[in-house]
Amino acid sequence: MIVESPYAGDVEGNVKYARACVRDSLSRGEAPIASHLLYTQPGILDDDIPTERAWGIDAGLAWRDVAQASVVYTDRGITKGMQYGIDRAKEAGIPVELRSLGGPQ
Repeated sequence: MIVESPYAGDVEGNVKYARACVRDSLSRGEAPIASHLLYTQPGILDDDIPTERAWGIDAGLAWRDVAQASVVYTDRGITKGMQYGIDRAKEAGIPVELRSLGGPQ
């Protein structure tokens, strides 16, 4: 599963939320990839540098070749980056599933 959740903006809150989303996916017996948690770690890519942000987004979307679905967690809204991922999944014929952890996080 490709996990889509916000990253930019309230990075600290969004990282906490993304971790909860990954946990939720794991609890369902899925094998999630949340590239925005992986590639934005210190020393990998800087999300504030547009070129590096694009590298991370594109690398994360490469997982769609093996993903069963793109899972969009919506409690904190849908960002432009998330919408880009949704659109690419739909273009690739990957199912898109909207999920909530139960309200604003």
